[in-house]
Amino acid sequence: MTTQLSTARGVYTLSPAAPVERDSDWLNLALVVASIDGIERVGFRCRIARRLLAMTDSSDADTLVTRLQPWIEREFERTREAALKSIRSERKLLEIIFNSEHRGPF
Repeated sequence: MTTQLSTARGVYTLSPAAPVERDSDWLNLALVVASIDGIERVGFRCRIARRLLAMTDSSDADTLVTRLQPWIEREFERTREAALKSIRSERKLLEIIFNSEHRGPF
């Protein structure tokens, strides 16, 4: 599933980069935001505590992207900059952790 983000930089798409990885406590979802014109593409990973999703069965990639879309759109500049910095300086994907202390859209 691909969804659109309206940002100050223009329209971007948000889509999963890989299937959801699951373990006993976490769901890991790799995401890509890309500008509509194709000039920019940035990846990052969301690590979501399963207990945040305990009340629902919504752990497939499409449902998670739908839940994350408004949060990523609101936090777009900060997320984009952190993801670019992580890739450039640390040579790894940014990991955003959603848990009981940082619930995000959950």
